[in-house]
Amino acid sequence: MGEKSPALLVALSMTLSAIGMQGGWADEASDVAAVRAAAEKYQDVNVALASGYVPDPSGHCVDAAAEGLPPEWGAMGLHYLNPAVLQLTASEPRVDGNSTHTDFMAPAILLYEPQADGSLVLVGVENLVFQDAWKKAGNSTAPVFAGRTWDTMADDPNTAADEAHGFAPHFDQHVWAFRDNPSGVLMPFNPNVTCEHQMAMGH
Repeated sequence: MGEKSPALLVALSMTLSAIGMQGGWADEASDVAAVRAAAEKYQDVNVALASGYVPDPSGHCVDAAAEGLPPEWGAMGLHYLNPAVLQLTASEPRVDGNSTHTDFMAPAILLYEPQADGSLVLVGVENLVFQDAWKKAGNSTAPVFAGRTWDTMADDPNTAADEAHGFAPHFDQHVWAFRDNPSGVLMPFNPNVTCEHQMAMGH
């Protein structure tokens, strides 16, 4: 094919963008906007606490570098869990439960970034379903949100990192509804989230 003119390239780009907005891209954007609206109240962590969310008992701020993963991935932050939604059954040797909850209008987990003044900023939400419970419920494939298959998480005993972050094998999906993520709004880690202030406090 011959060389395309700049005008043709611009027109092609605009056409592809329009197709994307009419399809999956638009669906993802609208889904994330709905999640943001539903979780906005939890920007006040006291509202989260009053609604049944509790800090991860470990107090662990999940940071890629600290987990033995590429530092450029960034962090997840602090996890505030809703035990009733997760239907937790055990904390040792790994956190386990019966959750098959996939409704992001009422997420099982809230993600907060610690600030220098000790406050917390809501950066995203997460849902998590335990693989065993999910399969017992008759599901043969991982859940899907906004066209993306959830991440499959299970610790690999042959590595130093804990790929499941202390949890039994599970599927999870993060939605960075309150913090721009250059890696993608549905990716597990966010380069724009940091645990530096939590680490500075010795946690």
